[in-house]
This record gives sequence, C-alpha cells and structure tokens, in this order.
Amino acid sequence: MDLEALRNRMNAVDDEIVKLFVERMQTAAQIAGEKAEKNMPVLDQKRENAVLQRVMEQAGEEFELYANTLYHTMFEVSRSHQAGLLNKETPLSKEILANISEAKLEFPRKAIVACQGVEGSYAERACGKLFAMPNTMFFNSFESVFNAVEKGLCQYGVLPIENSSAGSVTEVYDLMVRHKFYIVKSLKLHINHALVAKKGTKISEIKEIISHEQALQQCSEFLKTLPNVKITVFENTATAAKHVAECDRTDIAALAAPECAKLYGLDILKEDVQNNQNNYTRFICIAKNMEIYAGANKISLMLSLEHRPGSLHEMVGKVACHGLNLCKLESRPIPGKDFEFRFYFDLDGSVFSPIVLTLLKDMELSAEKLSFLGCYSEM
Repeated sequence: MDLEALRNRMNAVDDEIVKLFVERMQTAAQIAGEKAEKNMPVLDQKRENAVLQRVMEQAGEEFELYANTLYHTMFEVSRSHQAGLLNKETPLSKEILANISEAKLEFPRKAIVACQGVEGSYAERACGKLFAMPNTMFFNSFESVFNAVEKGLCQYGVLPIENSSAGSVTEVYDLMVRHKFYIVKSLKLHINHALVAKKGTKISEIKEIISHEQALQQCSEFLKTLPNVKITVFENTATAAKHVAECDRTDIAALAAPECAKLYGLDILKEDVQNNQNNYTRFICIAKNMEIYAGANKISLMLSLEHRPGSLHEMVGKVACHGLNLCKLESRPIPGKDFEFRFYFDLDGSVFSPIVLTLLKDMELSAEKLSFLGCYSEM
C-alpha cells in the first residue's frame, strides 16, 4: 500500500476509535451516576488494575507498554469527567463557594502589613505598590511575618517567593507548611541592586560585602570581579545597608536597593550590579483568612501525593484534562521522609469558573493532602 492509502486506512481506524471513545465516556457518565447513588469514590484502583492487566495481555508483548500508557491516560480523562458529574461538594469547594458568594470587588487601600527587614527593604517597596496607604511593621525573619499574620497582629504580610534570576525563595516555601494562611494578591517587582558603602569609600578598599542570599546570587557575576572580597549572608538587603552605616568599619559594603544609600547616608559605589537587567522578584501578600477578589485569575496549591510511580504525572494530567495552564511546579523535601516531596502548584485559573471548581474537587479527592493557598490576581 502507498502512503496515501495507508493514511486513509489510519483515518478509518481513527473514526472507529473516536466513536468507541465517545461511547466509553458516555458509559463512564452512567457509572458516575451509580457511584453517586451508592456514595462511592471516583477512583476504583482495583478495577483499573484489572483493566490494565487485561488490555496489556490483549496488546501482546510488543505493544503492552503503549497500551498501559494509553489506558492510564484514558482513566485520567474518564475520572476527570466523572468528577465533574458528581454533585457532591468537598470541604474545600464548600469553603470557596461560601467565600465567593459575596464578591469582594476592591482590594483594601490601607492596612497594617508585616514585612521582613527594615526600612528600605524590597518588601517595603512591594508593600507600597500593593497598598496605597500601608502601615508597615518590620520583622527580623520570614517566619515572624507568618506569625504576625496568623496571630492577628497584622492584617497582611508581604513575602518574596521567587526571583527571575535566582529562583525560588526556598525558606518561604518550607515555612508554608507550618502556617495557616491564604495568598490574596501577588506582585512582580523589578529589582536593581547597588553596592553601597560609607561616604568616601572606594571599591578597591572593600574587604567584605554583605547582603541577603538571594541578592548575592543575583549579583554573582559582579562578585566574581572581586575575588578577594569576603561574602557574608545577611537576613535582608536593607538590614545589611543599615549595618554598614552603623558599624565602625570603612572596608565593608552592602548589596541593597539604591534608595538605601540616601536612607542610611551611604555612597553608591556601583549601580545595577545584578546579573540580569530584567531582574524581577515575585512577592505574595498573605492573610489569615481566605479573601478572593473580583478578577482573581491565579491559584496556588500545596499538596502531598502517594509515593508511587506516576502519581505526580496523574495530578498534572488532571490540570491538562481541564484545559488549564500549570505555570509553576515547585517541589520541596518532606522532613523525616527520605526522597519524598511536597509539591506546590501555581495555575492560571479562577474559582469563579465551574471548570476550575471541578478540577479542585478532583485534585482534593485524589491527593493525600491538598491545601488551597488562594485565588488571587497578580500585579
């Protein structure tokens, strides 16, 4: 047979496959109805395993692996379809529906906000962009910001979550599991670092540079030009600048925002020393309670999955089945469990969409544990 004839034959096979696929999905819908009446879960792992074994035997040794992959995909599509047909609400969907029943139209213009660091920090700058009139309270650690919000000392907290050059702020991700909070808004802030020191100091006189770990990573290329200078990690860029201003040494400098020079009476020895001029840090604004505002179009989740091959693939497949974009996937090790990980998902989507609510119900029922971190808009 020539190529055209083979393609025509393939088209005829595809036509039959589509008909059978539709019939299979319709049957899955009927099964969903039966499961709902009997209060049964969507996933029946024993049944799926039996089907897989049968189709692999039918496919034969040459195609058994392909048949296994194909049916795993069909099971995922089928379960997603069934989950959408089951009307039973989950604890998460009930909480979300209760929250959005009275739409919050406008994000607050003023509030008491917790930031890590001191005056002049990038978090303070982010806070000023998120709120028109913030009353900022400074704390010495990221965990203190979480605590201030969780205990009601501050209405909101602002935390860095990732940088376009240096990657995720892993300390913040690791703290997420230890605190109860919701993300209510996020911001991408352009970051430009400067080398600041006491007035009259020259770069050739510098013996030590201090700054936050992320800033040091973002300026690594510049730091390579100063091979004999000691590099010291500080808890915050603005705190580092303040330390330079208050200490007795004249051979120490800090990597911080240019505004810190004026704020603390320092000289700018060199501006824009970051590796990439297109350097952005993403900040999240957290609250104690769930707050979802009109226009929210990004969702963050934290989840743990069964430790077995394919569990993450299946969860990502659920997102794809609903036509949504998974814009970030972060993994962090689970303490006390060797080589097991907790996952963080960022999705493009809104809980005001029924499709998204169906997906969240499906994910909640499938994950070992799922925490909804918020639905929010990003500036």
